[in-house]
Amino acid sequence: MSTKKDPKLLTDTERQERDAERQGRLATSTPGPKVLTLSLKEPDIFAAQGLNRASLDHCVKCTICETTCPVAAVTPLFSGPKYVGPQAERFRDGESVDHSLDYCSSCGICTLSCPQGVHIAELNSMARAVMKADHMPIRDLVIGETVLMGKVMTPIAPIANAALANKPIRIAMEKVIGVHRDAPMPTAQSQSFVSWAKHHKRPAIPVTRGPVVFFHGCAGGYFEVQTSIHTVEVLEHLGFEVIVPAQGCCGLAQQSNGLFSQARKTVTKLCGQLRAAGKDLTIVSSSGSCAGMLKHEAYEIMGVDDPALIDVSTRMRETSEFLMELEDSGTLPHTFQRLDMTVPYHAPCQLKGQGMGMPAIRLLELIPGLTVVESGQACCGIAGTYGLKKEKYDVAQAVGQALFDMVVDTNPELAVCDTETCRWQISKSTGVPTVHPISLVHRAYGLGD
Repeated sequence: MSTKKDPKLLTDTERQERDAERQGRLATSTPGPKVLTLSLKEPDIFAAQGLNRASLDHCVKCTICETTCPVAAVTPLFSGPKYVGPQAERFRDGESVDHSLDYCSSCGICTLSCPQGVHIAELNSMARAVMKADHMPIRDLVIGETVLMGKVMTPIAPIANAALANKPIRIAMEKVIGVHRDAPMPTAQSQSFVSWAKHHKRPAIPVTRGPVVFFHGCAGGYFEVQTSIHTVEVLEHLGFEVIVPAQGCCGLAQQSNGLFSQARKTVTKLCGQLRAAGKDLTIVSSSGSCAGMLKHEAYEIMGVDDPALIDVSTRMRETSEFLMELEDSGTLPHTFQRLDMTVPYHAPCQLKGQGMGMPAIRLLELIPGLTVVESGQACCGIAGTYGLKKEKYDVAQAVGQALFDMVVDTNPELAVCDTETCRWQISKSTGVPTVHPISLVHRAYGLGD
């Protein structure tokens, strides 16, 4: 297939040709060039080593993780989670023994599927951080500065969006810093969520349930502003007072790129900011991946053993999770308007890693007329910043292709997913607008489109 065609218009034959062409590229791909790098030795990089190595010898080589790994299934460049995880870890002494582990996307599916409880993905994340410490690509430094990106892009949103849609500029980005020309990019908004919140007037609805803290995350603050607004408006509609404290980044993008020292400082600062909003208050977030960073990744991957993190993590709830807790206690009103539609729903890896099931499906099924079709697919391929990178773009697309086809076949007009980068990946790869579950709840409560 020589030209790019709208994914929604592909025939079965064209889909097969697309997949065959990509498989050819995957078989011959090579790691990205090690240029524009910095040396960033991190002396405390093994802070979580004891926690994860304690599970190492529980591995019985059953290879279940190998069969569930979405990356190993599509490319020979990754030798699989067992090989680069518990097996390779036995040979490591501060040095990597298998550089193919850089192709691990850190989706966490291996850890979830392991019947012995081995922390496979966590071991891989730490080993990759060590491997990259003396040649950290500039790209991986820049790509984690999400707050800075939001602050720069918001005042010039139309210009920023035009630049990111410009093919020559994207080709230059690919050649200079290694972000693939076709990778999904966030859409800059002309108003940040914080700006909206400053001018927002609470509707004339009694506060009957007390206060909750809203954690919007970087994307929810600058790029997914409408999702954050919908969340606040639904919570207020339900009778909550919503407190929005000053807040920074959770450090997830830094952590996933091996920048552990920076990520520790970032997440620790954020915990202090969220705690300042009030003691013992529930913290609600529509950024499922950021919630996961605070709930478990900061501790389990980076070894952040801080009382502030422990406090925040126990109070953190993803929005659908929080609303279903209300439903299970009999206090969620069912005053939903009818929405006659069928929507595909994909549960992101970050959400699955929090061990809370798929509360969004249960929540959306409360809406009359709404049929939810679960994707049945493990991963969309983006894995935060993984699928943006030049050398991993084709891998990410191959991982997500079955999901993309399912979305197009189920409803070419609308899809649902809980985390930002996964929504961007699905939308870019299918042409199907993809929203957070809270947006459908917002519509069903009659609060707007």
